[in-house]
Amino acid sequence: MDKYKIAETETFSKKINTNKFNHLYNKIVMDVYPILRNNPYYGINIKKLKGKFKEIYRFRIGDFRIFYKIDENESIVFIMNIENRQDAYK
Repeated sequence: MDKYKIAETETFSKKINTNKFNHLYNKIVMDVYPILRNNPYYGINIKKLKGKFKEIYRFRIGDFRIFYKIDENESIVFIMNIENRQDAYK
């Protein structure tokens, strides 16, 4: 049974439907979401950001990064954004 629900923000939904990212959506749904539903805090591709972004986590998928926030009270993982690695930390 899944411990967390997944919610995609409007920003993420718009970006994932662009030509740059749409090829990743199936992989995200099939491979990433099951991991995040079970435990969004720990994993080989999961890292908590630092500084003013300390509430945000990132999930690495090759050259791309998914950024998400966790609402522990509601048990929801909010998928906020997706970026290419070279653009993600600017």
